[in-house]
Amino acid sequence: MDQSQTRQDGSGVESASNATVTPAQVPGLNGLLGLAVGVVVIAGLFFAKDVLIPITLAVLLSFVLSPIVAALRRLRVPRGFAIMLAVLSALATLGGIGTMVGMQAASLANNAPAYSETIQAKVDRVQHFAANQLRILTPATPRPAPSSIDGAAVRGTKTNPLEVRISERKTPILEQVGGYLEPIVAPFETFVIVLVVAIFILMQKEDLRDRLIRLFGSSDLHRTTAAMDDAGKRLSRYFLSQLAVNASFGLIVGTGLWLIGLPVPALWGILAGILRFVPYIGALLGATLPLAIAAGADPGWTTMLEVVALFVILEPLIGYVVEPLLYGHSTGLSPLSVVLAAVFWTWIWGPVGLVLSMPLTLCLVVLGRHIPSLEFLDVLLGDRPALTPVESFYQRMLAGDPDEALAQAETQLAERSLTAYYDEVALPALKLAAADVARGAIDRAKVGRIVDGMLELVSELSEADDTASAANTPEPPLNPVPEVAAGFAETAPHVLPEAPADWRTEGSILCVAGRGVLDDAVTAMMAQLLTKRGFGVRRVTHDAGSRANIGNLDASNARLVCVSYLEIGGAPSHLRYLVRRLRARTGAVPILVGLWPEGEAALSDLQIQRALGADHYIGSLGGAVETCLATATTARGEATA
Repeated sequence: MDQSQTRQDGSGVESASNATVTPAQVPGLNGLLGLAVGVVVIAGLFFAKDVLIPITLAVLLSFVLSPIVAALRRLRVPRGFAIMLAVLSALATLGGIGTMVGMQAASLANNAPAYSETIQAKVDRVQHFAANQLRILTPATPRPAPSSIDGAAVRGTKTNPLEVRISERKTPILEQVGGYLEPIVAPFETFVIVLVVAIFILMQKEDLRDRLIRLFGSSDLHRTTAAMDDAGKRLSRYFLSQLAVNASFGLIVGTGLWLIGLPVPALWGILAGILRFVPYIGALLGATLPLAIAAGADPGWTTMLEVVALFVILEPLIGYVVEPLLYGHSTGLSPLSVVLAAVFWTWIWGPVGLVLSMPLTLCLVVLGRHIPSLEFLDVLLGDRPALTPVESFYQRMLAGDPDEALAQAETQLAERSLTAYYDEVALPALKLAAADVARGAIDRAKVGRIVDGMLELVSELSEADDTASAANTPEPPLNPVPEVAAGFAETAPHVLPEAPADWRTEGSILCVAGRGVLDDAVTAMMAQLLTKRGFGVRRVTHDAGSRANIGNLDASNARLVCVSYLEIGGAPSHLRYLVRRLRARTGAVPILVGLWPEGEAALSDLQIQRALGADHYIGSLGGAVETCLATATTARGEATA
């Protein structure tokens, strides 16, 4: 914003009456083009599912077999032979499972009528029990009299039925064979396509990787390589972990059902392991058929209760103990995105899409984390916070909700010190507010509410500990004075040095707010941190150091003056005049200037520092506190000498 278009009032806030605020952008050509591309992609996924499903299954199978091939390659097995061994082992596993399922299903079919009768008997007993207990009486329906017209019985009634003759149509032998083979040929055809494509992917893995890099990311090899490596590692780890967990789940279920005495337990164990790939409801689906068989195999209720107990105990144990220990507490997807992805992929690809929803969504999240144009996928589907702690803090201050900001602060303080929280979250949030003030995005009233909320937050945090750890100890102060830096270097982590006794008198450190309204909030944070170190602090507003009021400023006990400036606005002449007035009022008392704007030249330019006339220039609250401690220690040493 040009300075000729702005003016400042007495409170130091730039008036936005003449400022122009950039209006919100409406969706233009790029937005409509993105929407059109999204519609085309979804339509392509839907109509080309017969082609895309086998290819997707082949790619995912290659991710599962790739670690096996890599392990064989490390044993110096030739690539082709290693791939064939991995594929044959997968075929043998699938063939064994299929054979077992077929044998178990055949034995189950022979007893199906008896199970059906037992279940019907249980249902009748339950209905009879409910009718007796709840006194539900169903009035008997009167039996209709035979229909007659003019005394003649009407044919087609129960007493005079019609004669019906059923004549079977002779089906050609080839049509009969086709009807028998059709349910088998289609899955077998898909299986062959998946197997062949997976073999070619494993054979030409490096060539395919190079082609994808050339196609999508040759201009940024680092980002593209990182994205592909991340996707490959995540998917391989996810598939192998899920395969191990679900196979163990199925094995335990089958063993448990065998001990319970349920018929064909191997079938239910395999089915439970496969269905557990379905997010959230897989275990529930896997328990449905065993419960139905338990109801039919046992005239009583003991077997059903044992089956229920098996699944109720096993599923939480696997989901909340084994899985987090095996591959972490999260797959990188938010819980809501998992549900929405399951609904979307089921709508697009049917039951296969339901099973593949997790890995496909995980691929999209990985792409969103590495490709800027697809970042919205990570925001919508990922489990990382949508806003940074700084942005979240500022948003809550804009919304006028200091209680939520306080709740966030308590969460952050569990991991960092109060000094680090102010430096890493609160102070950057105030910088965002200062930037919005500079461009006229927020008015003076809202700035006042932000400052009031900050002062309220600082007051609420007066009892918070400021115990710093080695991970969040503030950086050394940006200060050319050697003894200050040496004093900071001698400060050990986890130790909070306190002010000397002669610096505990009220007003020993005079904290003066800068010209802007937001500077008062920063000054309050600095005063609180100094108070926690034992200093006697007195905080005053910027008006106390103005030309009209500097003569009334009480600086009798001041041994150090701290000035906070969050917004200088280019030429720092007003800061120089403030330092000159404070120097004339306090005499030889050192003056520390905290310059919080990012990259302020006065923090590193010695010529600007000499022109301003202060003694110390600091860019962080932690550095300011350490400088005050070093100055107090130096003054005590000189007094002792």
